[in-house]
Amino acid sequence: MLTSCAWASGSALRLRARPAKASRSAPTAGLRALGIRKNRDAQLYVPKSVTDAAAPFLVYLHGATGSEQQGIRRLSEFSESLGFVLLSPGSVGGTWDAIREGYGPDVQALDEALARAFAVCNVDRKRVGMCGFSDGASYALGLGLANGDLFNSVMAFSPGFIPPPFEPSGNRPRVFVSHGTQDQILPIDTCSRRLVPQLKSEGYRVTYREFDGPHGAPKEIMDEALQWFLAGTSKT
Repeated sequence: MLTSCAWASGSALRLRARPAKASRSAPTAGLRALGIRKNRDAQLYVPKSVTDAAAPFLVYLHGATGSEQQGIRRLSEFSESLGFVLLSPGSVGGTWDAIREGYGPDVQALDEALARAFAVCNVDRKRVGMCGFSDGASYALGLGLANGDLFNSVMAFSPGFIPPPFEPSGNRPRVFVSHGTQDQILPIDTCSRRLVPQLKSEGYRVTYREFDGPHGAPKEIMDEALQWFLAGTSKT
């Protein structure tokens, strides 16, 4: 079982920001800082291809020692070609809070970033996703699965574990997991090959991809995951 302990209503895992119900004009295309804090801010990227119609919305969580720039570097090209809005926040510290000592400031900062992004974007509420790499992948699993009423899909590229406490939300997102068979940082046997069967046993629909390579997220794997996210249906 994945569940380590229960969390009460209003716990530190809950994100309260939600896309606006009313449609709005598309925001100006390009990259903008959201002004959450002076350093390690959140970046919002709106591709030129986004129109006034509701657009898919994806959150990217960086790996340890990364910053809000990692998601922009890795996914802005996909954002342009595939037509989704990208939010790339930075953790308060060198990595995400729950990896070390429990959920707290990073959840609050992400909630504020989401609220500011939702205030200017017309979001397709059926295609709101969270993804991450390494520590960010672990955090995406913990936070994304606990907020299934917001995130329809969660993508974890080379995750290590699900930070406790873990409790599934009523709405269970689709899950995509990938991992390199030669990963020396987060070995596949003790990470994804353990996590994926556990998630399936909990009733999650999981698409799992292994690739021959080290700790990373190859472009072709990310492309498949993003196409899977945008399709909005599970495939194996």
